[in-house]
Amino acid sequence: MKIYGIKNCNTVKKALDWLKEKQVNIEFHDYKKLGITEPQLQQWCTAVGWQKLVNKKGSTWRSLSVEEQNSIVDEGSAIALMLKKTSVIKRPLIEHKHQIIIGFDEKEYSDTLL
Repeated sequence: MKIYGIKNCNTVKKALDWLKEKQVNIEFHDYKKLGITEPQLQQWCTAVGWQKLVNKKGSTWRSLSVEEQNSIVDEGSAIALMLKKTSVIKRPLIEHKHQIIIGFDEKEYSDTLL
């Protein structure tokens, strides 16, 4: 299982703490430090859709100009933004048995990961 996120994100911290408590073995990828590839983003977009990956409630999105926000209209423009500003990717994102789980929800984690 691989979890993607930013180490200092509160939601990521909650997810990592929960997984550690349940003794779930994970590999953590900090895309703020390690980056993310375009093929990886394309794969996620295929799996869940670009709209679900772009965090429009976060501070990174809110810091964009209205013109920048309005320019995100399709997968290509969303991927370009996520490559440039990895903090705009919703997190945590977990890859597990060919599934993508976004965010932290204890019930979903219990049902899917344990």
